[in-house]
Amino acid sequence: MNHNGNNDAAETADLSLNADENAAGTSYLNDPLEDEGEIEKLKEDLQEQKDKYLRLMAEFDNFRRRTAKENLELRQTAAKDVIVSLLDVLDDSERAEKQLHGTDDIKKQKEGVQLVFDKLRNTLQQKGLKAMDSLHKDFDVEKHEAIAEIDAPKDKLKGKVLDEVQKGYYLNDKLIRFAKVVVGK
Repeated sequence: MNHNGNNDAAETADLSLNADENAAGTSYLNDPLEDEGEIEKLKEDLQEQKDKYLRLMAEFDNFRRRTAKENLELRQTAAKDVIVSLLDVLDDSERAEKQLHGTDDIKKQKEGVQLVFDKLRNTLQQKGLKAMDSLHKDFDVEKHEAIAEIDAPKDKLKGKVLDEVQKGYYLNDKLIRFAKVVVGK
């Protein structure tokens, strides 16, 4: 019985397990576990998880390196494709330059220059380049850069692009250069 006069079974059960090995009791926390097989199983599980973790980390590291290498190769290949496609335009430009020095026929010179210009434009369009259409459109700060503002000749042209000093361009529908424009006020 305890000092309150109650006999507490839980209190006596707690006395059999003691955390202090110098105190009275029948088993201690420092005593080895009875089931050594359970400890071995836990150690094996822990080792297996460590191995999985190491393999996963190595796999991720390899993935990261491989992705970086592929990204670099893709960038180099993309630039190479554009340059190769422009080599024909460069060849035509050199032929046109020879023709400019070899003849005084203005009509032939204009035709040669126009052919080179058309080929350059077509080559760039095939690569995804698209010119922005700005003239007489509403001024938009998201795609236009106003370099001047002049009085609009008509009221309906106020806030509109009156002149395009430099074209704006999209590459695969992404803006790559703002159009430099003159805006009506």
